[in-house]
Amino acid sequence: MQSQNKYIGDDKFTKLLEHYQCPAKLTLIKLRFAGAICSPNLDLRPTDVISSLWPQNQQPRLQTKEEAELFFKFFMGLWDDIFEQVKRNKIELPPFKIKNDADLTATCIERRELVENGWLEGFWGGCENIKCPNYIAQILDSLADLATLYEQLANRNIKNSEFDNLVKTIIHTDKMVNRSIAFIIENFVLPRFEQLQSKTN
Repeated sequence: MQSQNKYIGDDKFTKLLEHYQCPAKLTLIKLRFAGAICSPNLDLRPTDVISSLWPQNQQPRLQTKEEAELFFKFFMGLWDDIFEQVKRNKIELPPFKIKNDADLTATCIERRELVENGWLEGFWGGCENIKCPNYIAQILDSLADLATLYEQLANRNIKNSEFDNLVKTIIHTDKMVNRSIAFIIENFVLPRFEQLQSKTN
């Protein structure tokens, strides 16, 4: 599977996203790549997922062949890095720090985006219907419900007495998200991993 494209690291990749005015944050891109790698849609290619990071008809205009090659080399470096994390079943939401009400709200909004527009968006890969076992479909539905829960927490009027409990709720919700993704990878993705490698080849 390896394409020999080494990931350039978070700091340099963030600057790359800024240069090409990508509206998606790196944390979301990582989760979308992970979802796409796990997707049973074998027609879904890395280039499709990369293009989805920009609004339609607003993808960057790559001026030269050399620029295009570097652009995709850098993105494929990240893709390969996430591929290896999926292979080791190490996909998790990034850690967070919450010091005040504003942090709590921002964290919940980000969490909803990561689950809904990150992992789930990548997994569905632009398809409305994907064939998968009922138990996987139920877990996908539960992940969508957890994304809604983050949104509800973000819109909640926070009382000082509730702050610590809300932080604990986010931590617990994160654990449920991480466990759900890990279960899907362990039971649905890894058993057919050789088949999934064809997406990159």
